[in-house]
Amino acid sequence: MWIFEKRLIAVSLFGLSALSLMCGNAHADGITDLKAALAKLQGNASLKAVLEAKSWNRQGEGKDAEEMQSVVSVSVEDSARGMQVLYSKDLLSRLQAEEQAKQKDPKAKMALSKALKEFNSTELRPLLSAAAGLSSRLETAIFKSEKNDTFNNKPARLLSFDIPVEHLSEKDRKYIKKYESKLDIWIDSDGTPLASRSSEVASGRAFVVVSFDVKEDENLVYGLVGDRLVVLKKEWKNLSSGAGERNEIRVIKTLQVQT
Repeated sequence: MWIFEKRLIAVSLFGLSALSLMCGNAHADGITDLKAALAKLQGNASLKAVLEAKSWNRQGEGKDAEEMQSVVSVSVEDSARGMQVLYSKDLLSRLQAEEQAKQKDPKAKMALSKALKEFNSTELRPLLSAAAGLSSRLETAIFKSEKNDTFNNKPARLLSFDIPVEHLSEKDRKYIKKYESKLDIWIDSDGTPLASRSSEVASGRAFVVVSFDVKEDENLVYGLVGDRLVVLKKEWKNLSSGAGERNEIRVIKTLQVQT
């Protein structure tokens, strides 16, 4: 009887170990699949698209607050020759009119000029070649969980991560006292990214007497163009306050791929 009980305990322990191993693999599979998919999606397939950016900016509070908003679209092309951005004649005319208005009135708003900063190479590259940026973020991300979920009413897997403060530069970290950042990524059965959501909250003090608070949220929807991963839609929000000032920015970018 004792021998039977001993064998039964051994079988039970083996079953628990196997179950634990299976659960561990289930958690690891999503990350493995995601990284494998990202490695395959850093291609150079030619891309032509129209990129639209809607921006809204509010500085200050109350009656002294200033608001600016704009809608700008450009044509972009990325191929073996490199990246090209085409500004329409209408857009260039609007830009010229804004610059002339500024010369006549120093207080004139430069909404269009500021919006065009959304189309420099630093901003465009992560949209047109999204796999590299996402791979880089995973290098410092701390895996938290994986679960079955849905995206656009279709089955998906949701991977959740914490982003440590160490991903910031040493210069930025010395001013930050509190920091929290999270990243969620939805992937399909093959590991291909479908969407991501990130949030970042930080507070600290700069130059001894200036305290600040920053909150940032970003939502991305991904798509495929041949062997490259692109961002079809990006929604970005930033709210910051410090030194008696308050600034809120919202930007929505939409990429329409041309066939």
